[in-house]
Amino acid sequence: MNETQDLVFFDRYEQRLKTESIYGGKPLRWAYGTTLGRLCLEAVIKRRWFSSLYGRWADCGCSRSEVTAFIERFELDPDEFADPPGTFKTFNEFFHRRLKPAARPLPTSKNAVIFPADGRHFLVPDLSKEQAIYAKGQRFDLLELLGDKELAARFENGTAILSRLCPTDYHRFHFPLDGKGSTPRLINGALYSVNPIALAGSLARIWQNKRRVTVVTDSPVGDYLFLEIGATNVGTIVDTVAPESEIERGDEKGYFRFGGSMVITIFPEGAFVPADDLAKQAADGIELYARFGDTMGSTQ
Repeated sequence: MNETQDLVFFDRYEQRLKTESIYGGKPLRWAYGTTLGRLCLEAVIKRRWFSSLYGRWADCGCSRSEVTAFIERFELDPDEFADPPGTFKTFNEFFHRRLKPAARPLPTSKNAVIFPADGRHFLVPDLSKEQAIYAKGQRFDLLELLGDKELAARFENGTAILSRLCPTDYHRFHFPLDGKGSTPRLINGALYSVNPIALAGSLARIWQNKRRVTVVTDSPVGDYLFLEIGATNVGTIVDTVAPESEIERGDEKGYFRFGGSMVITIFPEGAFVPADDLAKQAADGIELYARFGDTMGSTQ
């Protein structure tokens, strides 16, 4: 894809391709698709202080006036919210809202691996191979992403699922399998967008961004990795689970404050069987829209 193309994804529930409605689409295309925009991107937009300024607005009481308009524009369902829209004191409170448990039921199958978040998901079946990840010929640099030679070697032939959360999505993320979560390791970096418009130009923006790496042990697949990727206007990643604690599939891990963002789940080689639609759409270079709690695949 290039910066001027529409973003197309496959909706699991409507069983059709759809065009993404991008929050802040014009500024995004300008920043990543024009010479002047790229200069501004490197000088200002990717900096953490830029996102901090935006975050201050989202934490200000004056921002609550945007909540109703946002819900209406992007056709969100307030009946899913754990708290009524009128109770949010700031836009950020609304942004990292909780949902009613019934809004995201979990599968009954014990072998099911669930999507960790609402969003558009992309399967990378073998991290060691060059693939069309948002653009032709791009390949993960696992060592740069993880910042750990031993972990990179262990998962070099593994499977990754990129779960991209748009600003319109529910912004809490959850464990896809049982296990025991380690203390997250923070790797500081820039705050580029993780929208495909940005990643088509360079997949490396993922591992140039601020990110956190958690090793989950004692799971049905052995050890797996869970990464949270910061992005433009998402400088804050909040934990809601205690490190080194036993967790169950579906337990909340944390949330992002305002903006689009991404979580990445990495499984060891041969341990994960992706859902048919996730695999089919990835083979065509297309993201699959699915919600947290739905089946992402199964254990071997």
